[in-house]
Amino acid sequence: MVEPLAATSQQRTAAPTVSFDGGQRAHRSRPPRTKPSIATQASSAKLFSQRTNSLLGVQIVGVGSYVPESVVTNEDLQRDRGFDPGWIEQRTGILSRRYAPPEMATSDMCVRAAARAIRSAGIDASEIDLVIVGTFTPDHQCPSTACLVQDQLGLDAAAFDLQAACSGFVYSLVTASQFVATGNSSTALVIGADCNSRVVDPRDKKIAPLFGDGAGAVIVKKGDPHQGLVCYQVGADGSGGPLLTCPAGGTRKPLRPDDIEAGRHLLHMDGRNVFKWAVRMLADTIELVLQRAGMRPSDVSLYLLHQANVRIIEAAMQQLGIDPDRVVINLNKYGNTSAASIPIAMDEALQEGRLQRGDTILMSGFGAGLTWGTALFRW
Repeated sequence: MVEPLAATSQQRTAAPTVSFDGGQRAHRSRPPRTKPSIATQASSAKLFSQRTNSLLGVQIVGVGSYVPESVVTNEDLQRDRGFDPGWIEQRTGILSRRYAPPEMATSDMCVRAAARAIRSAGIDASEIDLVIVGTFTPDHQCPSTACLVQDQLGLDAAAFDLQAACSGFVYSLVTASQFVATGNSSTALVIGADCNSRVVDPRDKKIAPLFGDGAGAVIVKKGDPHQGLVCYQVGADGSGGPLLTCPAGGTRKPLRPDDIEAGRHLLHMDGRNVFKWAVRMLADTIELVLQRAGMRPSDVSLYLLHQANVRIIEAAMQQLGIDPDRVVINLNKYGNTSAASIPIAMDEALQEGRLQRGDTILMSGFGAGLTWGTALFRW
């Protein structure tokens, strides 16, 4: 997949000071700065935003997840496709992943995860008035996957998809929280889901082993004034878009038979540069959000980081001095489930008793776009 990067982070510029007004808005004392490239000289990524915000008064009241039953191990990939199990484990930390059966689409996984989140919340589905699905692998170009979920669950709710790839869950959670905090939604269903096995070339030894399928869901309602998004950052740098892309199939390049034959409708990734960007981005965005919240890494109860590559996570932990015991890692079982990875990790942590009311958790997703979303959330 990707080559390792030395754990040293580039020189960071001083961030502008910021104060929070009632936990709702961030006010800057001077204009935000941008950094030099956080990818590499070889990549086209240019921007690291210094913008952060806060949105309190919301809470997560239910969590649920779903992964397909079919377990595909590294040894299965060796037998069926000639992949090297040792290489996969050494470079990524992944031992197995889940693949959806042919008859299952992204919306089907969403519905299963959502039903479990609804049960976890102890609410009636009729209370839900908003559905947001973070995904880059929708069932169709239209209608949205969220509309299919809304229909299958029989909800009286507005519904739409949000496409921020592996950052999709954090983007969706922030968006839903704004609806709830302003009173425009009383109960929001937020789902992160991707059926990655349908968009990777199964013959690609550097990309196919990385990804798995799954879905995770949360229920968001109004909470106490101290609950919710203590500090968060959602950012994008579209100049790095070519690093991780499906080149054909949109309006820029409508899908043609020769594109399918050449695999241009499938995921293409500059693995080396994506890895380098992700290591630097993850450390920088976590450091910024903690700094703005006046917190240290040790003040965070649990870290729910996007499960892309164990080396990315370990590099960030080392740079920031994060206790490994406070970091959820389950990519060894599921691989990279894109927008689903954070809510799946959240559900497992909750079921294992690692997440309690009053805890402060840190979520961070990063991926195609390039996009990233990092949030300190007081549970």
